[in-house]
Amino acid sequence: MSPRKVFTITIFIAAIGIGYYSMNAAPVLSDDSHTYHGDTEWRTDIDDAQQLAAEQEKPLLIYFWTTWCTYCEDYNANAYSDPAVLEQLDEFVLLAVNLEDNSQQAGALQQQYSANYPPQHVAVTPDGEVLVEINGYAETDAFQGYLDEALEEWERQ
Repeated sequence: MSPRKVFTITIFIAAIGIGYYSMNAAPVLSDDSHTYHGDTEWRTDIDDAQQLAAEQEKPLLIYFWTTWCTYCEDYNANAYSDPAVLEQLDEFVLLAVNLEDNSQQAGALQQQYSANYPPQHVAVTPDGEVLVEINGYAETDAFQGYLDEALEEWERQ
């Protein structure tokens, strides 16, 4: 085998190795085992959250997130740790859906609200009617504005 072929094969194997490593070495910024949403308590069982929203006659705030989402960490550091935001969130039943959850139920919810990248929030009625959608990251003030808008829509129902 010529030195040129050996060099080409070596470069090719190194490129595949680097690609494989980078695909599997994505940092896990948060997970289900710790307080991944600041000081908030989010339900992860979809049926329980929807049932609770109906029983308590509250809107449901669905948060689509992932373990590698840096903007989700910004929500944790900024919005979810803000006492004013926490007070607003008390008006909702909170449901966190990991976009990497492969369950049929999570997939159906993702498809229903076109949630295909994190972070996304959707405020809905217990019946699933959309009140407000927050696509991407919103600064804390803007996030509070969306929550107010969702609560105003809820009051009009």
